[in-house]
Parts: sequence; C-alpha cells; structure tokens
Amino acid sequence: MASTEEIRSDLAVIVNEIAGIPVEDVQLDKSFTDDLDVDSLSMVEVVVAAEEKFDVKIPDDEVKNLKTVGDAVAFIERGLNG
Repeated sequence: MASTEEIRSDLAVIVNEIAGIPVEDVQLDKSFTDDLDVDSLSMVEVVVAAEEKFDVKIPDDEVKNLKTVGDAVAFIERGLNG
C-alpha cells in the first residue's frame, strides 16, 4: 500500500512531465490552478496519467473537486484502499 508521501511524489513526477512544474513545488497544500498554473487541458492529462499510474478511476465529475495536490492524493488513497 502506498503512503501519502509516495503518492504525492509519484503525482509530482506526473505533473512535472505534463506541465513542467518542478517536482519539489508539487506539495499537498498547493492548488493545481492557483499555485502550480496547471490549466484545464493539462489537468485532464494529469488525471489520465494518475489513473494509469495508480490504477484508479477518477470520474469526470470528481475532477473539479481536485483543487489541491492534497485533494488528488486523498482521492487516490481512497481509490487504492477501496
């Protein structure tokens, strides 16, 4: 089972690859749009990559609720822990 930090770290790599954000900037309290400048198109790519990486499904209606890195990590943790 992945820890919160492991999920955050893996998600940071995904955000880095897609949006070019430095891995160390992708912290739990950071907003994807306000702090990290991830636009809606990049966010879709992040979600798809995260679904593949963590083998979880993030429904389209949930994506709008993933405002911060922490929100995304918590959602992925719930998906992994069933």
